[in-house]
Amino acid sequence: MLDLYKSVSFKISEIITKQYSTSFSLATSFLEKEKRDAIFAIYGFVRLADEIVDTFHNFDKEYLLNDLEKDLQYALKNGMSSNPVLFAFAETVKKYNISYDLIDAFLSSMKSDITKSIYFSEEEIRNYIYGSADVVGLMCLKVFVDGDENKYRELYHPAMKLGSAFQKVNFLRDLNFDSNKLNRIYFPELIDQEFTDEVKKQIISDIIKNDFSEAVKGIKKLEGRARFAVLVAYYYYRSLTHRIDKLSANEVLQQRVSVPNFIKILLTIKSFLVYKLRLL
Repeated sequence: MLDLYKSVSFKISEIITKQYSTSFSLATSFLEKEKRDAIFAIYGFVRLADEIVDTFHNFDKEYLLNDLEKDLQYALKNGMSSNPVLFAFAETVKKYNISYDLIDAFLSSMKSDITKSIYFSEEEIRNYIYGSADVVGLMCLKVFVDGDENKYRELYHPAMKLGSAFQKVNFLRDLNFDSNKLNRIYFPELIDQEFTDEVKKQIISDIIKNDFSEAVKGIKKLEGRARFAVLVAYYYYRSLTHRIDKLSANEVLQQRVSVPNFIKILLTIKSFLVYKLRLL
């Protein structure tokens, strides 16, 4: 019966991924089944923690997050949890030798979302992004390279940069919600000045030059379907960045920018051609 519980646990993580992120689930769908299940398990866990700090406003977030961490520690130590999401994640951590340091860094950033709302310096936001996004990319990298430590170390920096790029683009698209609903300021540039067209331009330029450009170097070195899957996510976020860039700062503040489904289909076809012809 444990096999059935395991299967259901991974299926629940898959459902969470598909319900919360069509783009991430689309990219993940191109992986082999075992790796696909593992990425769903990672996303299911990080989404669960993220939901606690972002949407459970009428409840004791600190208690719930600490309780989640306690249950996770038990699952990692004993290989069992009555929480299907934690069970699937613990199985993935063990199978792909995911470092506990990455998990601790992620939970640390989630805790900061409860107690901290403004990031005053580049160092502060860099540490937050490392825990909230970079380490998630590194967990996924462990899956992509099947736990190969040499390959992991080789692609460590580009994987972090891709995670940073995705997170910063998400900050931009969620700027209105983060500032008005959650009272958070993730860009130190916005502490003493308004979000203007010039500020937006500077932020996007930094993402493209310092994050995406470095991330591409690692995507080129990924093997098999992992390269195709990451290409889909990469082109999707580049398209999202381009759309934000074309809007005025005021327009960005008034809407949550997204990529239409038919464009996602075209980007998937583009990714497949680039992958097959090894154009990147």
